[in-house]
Amino acid sequence: MKFFNTIILVSGISALLWSCTNELDVQPEGTPTEASFWKTENDLVTGANAMYKPLFDGEFYGRGFFWFINASDDMVTGRAKSEADNAKNFSSNYIAAGDLETQWNKRFNVIGVANRVIRNVDNIQASVAVKNKYLGEALFMSSRMYFELAYNYGNEKAGIPIIDRTKEPDPNPIPRAANVNENYNYIVNDLKKAAELLPSQEELSPKDYGRPHKAAAWALLAKVYLFMGDWKNAAFWANEVMTKGNRKLLGNFSDVFKSENNYSSEYIWSIPGTPKFTSWGSILPGVMLENKGWGEYNGWGYFQPTKELYDEYEAGDQRRSATILKLGDQFTFNGKTRTYASTNSLTGYQFNKYMDAFKYTLNSGHVSANGDYPCTDLAVPIMRYSEVILIKAEALLMQGQNADVEINLIRVRAGLTPKTGCTLADLKHERRCELAGEWADRHRDLVRWGDAKNTYAKALHGINGNEVWAPRNFNPAIHNVWAVPQVEIVNSHGVIKQNEGW
Repeated sequence: MKFFNTIILVSGISALLWSCTNELDVQPEGTPTEASFWKTENDLVTGANAMYKPLFDGEFYGRGFFWFINASDDMVTGRAKSEADNAKNFSSNYIAAGDLETQWNKRFNVIGVANRVIRNVDNIQASVAVKNKYLGEALFMSSRMYFELAYNYGNEKAGIPIIDRTKEPDPNPIPRAANVNENYNYIVNDLKKAAELLPSQEELSPKDYGRPHKAAAWALLAKVYLFMGDWKNAAFWANEVMTKGNRKLLGNFSDVFKSENNYSSEYIWSIPGTPKFTSWGSILPGVMLENKGWGEYNGWGYFQPTKELYDEYEAGDQRRSATILKLGDQFTFNGKTRTYASTNSLTGYQFNKYMDAFKYTLNSGHVSANGDYPCTDLAVPIMRYSEVILIKAEALLMQGQNADVEINLIRVRAGLTPKTGCTLADLKHERRCELAGEWADRHRDLVRWGDAKNTYAKALHGINGNEVWAPRNFNPAIHNVWAVPQVEIVNSHGVIKQNEGW
């Protein structure tokens, strides 16, 4: 955790670097030149650490793109927030309003810092091993950001701008790539290099846990190929994680979401939580907590599960109670046993995956003392091992091959009986039950499977069967991608074009 604590302590030159990292903007006058900074190993560490600072922004991996994930049939917006409601309803009224307007820029900020590391690493006086480690991190972080941008905003008609990292930032607007496959191919090339350079997780010292590692690069490669529809390569890279990544499922599903297992064998890549020291981390657990935390903590009350999600689970599936709290359930909050009730939930449910830290007394150090930034000491998963297994299963099925072994790894851990002759429908079911309420992104799954239109044409319901969200009109020709933030179009003087139909 020391690495993440030091991120907020850097000052001087690194603060100036942070202020101008957006590679789509003009570099401000007075900023130190790259030639004057990138000299020592300490410069390299300081510059690389700046890649991680924006990840702790509450609207990055706390909410941010989760407003887009919220479009799925698994959840509804729990409190009045017009921007989120409009996005969920695929209304263009969300454009140019609020937090979703910033998501493009936030990720290009990280890409900008990564590009600086990549561009200058050869100038550093350090060992080859040290330079390779940080170069691998920069390639991974750039790839992760480009991927999140590409699958949200890019399609066959237009991709995402690709920045020429060999040069200092260009003051001229950069047009979008011709199509999203240009982005995916760019990401794949970078991730393969990153995988060669990065150490394994086991080679990292505990103070560096949370930094990218080799299996994380392989796992992200598998997911990128999955989105490309390259089933052979998706299966190959998922299998690399499964056979060489020293990963395995924990015996108990709910243990995955406990802070003592932040960097367990199921870990792939997460956003660390450090409330004891900095009150920085992903605020997603607090975002999902009952609004006002039953008068004891400042939960925000968003992202509430639907009856459709609850009913998806089979009888005996241990994941259901670990994933969802329903009215009348017993649970522990602030050191006391409670019966779940809510003045906030539209559905009568709350996500339970992120509640473990709240079972302790709120002054125990597991939860941020700052209720306005309600993070916990859980390293919220962005990607975990079970998703890798399911990526391999899907890729095998799409090639007409048997995926029983992979799907049953997931089912047996959930307390369910194995299946034979598993189909794509079985895969979709397991992926939904396993990854609900996570950054794996159910909405994007429905889009890439071609299921979004029919799914969203149905109303969503609460625990008593009452309709809580009306059917929605999803037009794949438009809504398979999200609208490019209006501010990016304006600032580029029209060089960056809007997605058709938005």
